[in-house]
Amino acid sequence: MRRSFAVAVLAAALAGAAVSAVASGATGHPAVSLRSTPLGSVLVAGNGRTLYLFTADRKTSACTGPCAALWPPLLAKGSPTAGAGVKSSLLGTVKRLDGTRQVTYAGHPLYFFAPDARAGQTKGEGIVHFGGKWFVLSPLGMKVVAVKTSGGTVVKPPTTTTNSNGGYGK
Repeated sequence: MRRSFAVAVLAAALAGAAVSAVASGATGHPAVSLRSTPLGSVLVAGNGRTLYLFTADRKTSACTGPCAALWPPLLAKGSPTAGAGVKSSLLGTVKRLDGTRQVTYAGHPLYFFAPDARAGQTKGEGIVHFGGKWFVLSPLGMKVVAVKTSGGTVVKPPTTTTNSNGGYGK
């Protein structure tokens, strides 16, 4: 079991490096836009890949090392740009421990999930990894909570744009 997890992390690291490189783009100004998914309209990068928030984040990213291999951060060399439906006022960046800049939305550092192989996939939704939980983001910058029931998946829509943790966690 432990060995298969290590192999998965290594594979994710390779996939993550490719995702991160594509997402940052040559201009260093990554675009964040919206895409319709079974979870509703969620944030995606310019390559169409779903973006996630991590509940363990506080004032900077808590996801480094093996975590960042499986959950690659959306990096920027300049200011991120907002696509249709995305509020540019909610976009920003935060400095990571390694000195790179990570794109944020409503204060949440943004990540990909390496096993999301195609644009619009949301396989990372609700997963508990590396001391926190992972969620896709709504256009309001809130986590989208999907609850699996015997009748299928039910999405609980976000109701506000802020939380008591300054955009981190919750």
